[in-house]
Amino acid sequence: MVSAALLLTDAVLVVLFAIAGNYAHDSGLSAAAVSGTAWPFLAGLVLAWLLSSSWTRPSQVWPAGVVAVILTVVVGLSLRVLFTDGGAELSFILVATGTLGVLLLARRLVTARWLAAAQPEAADPR
Repeated sequence: MVSAALLLTDAVLVVLFAIAGNYAHDSGLSAAAVSGTAWPFLAGLVLAWLLSSSWTRPSQVWPAGVVAVILTVVVGLSLRVLFTDGGAELSFILVATGTLGVLLLARRLVTARWLAAAQPEAADPR
C-alpha cells in the first residue's frame, strides 16, 4: 500500500514537472496539453519502477532511485521524440534530467527520513 502511494506521489511530481514546463513555454495548462507533455515521462516512470524494483525499496536513493530517474528520463525523452511533436534539444534534456532528478530523489530522501522517524527506537539493553 505504501509503495502504491509513493508511486502515485512520483507520478504527481512528474505531472508537476509537465505543468511547470507547459507554463514556462506557454504551451497551455489544459488537461490535454499537460497530459500530452507528461505521458511519455509517466510511462518511463512506471517502467522505471518495474525495472529498478522501486516498489520494494521506494525510499532508496542508490541504486533504485538513481536508476528510476535515469530510466524515467531516457524512456520519457525517447517516447517524446518518437510519438509526439516534442523535441529533445540538449537544453531540454538537461532541464528534464535535473528537475526530475531533484524531484524524484528528494521524495526518496524525505520518505527515508519519514520511515526512519516512524520506526520505534530499539530498547536500551542496559
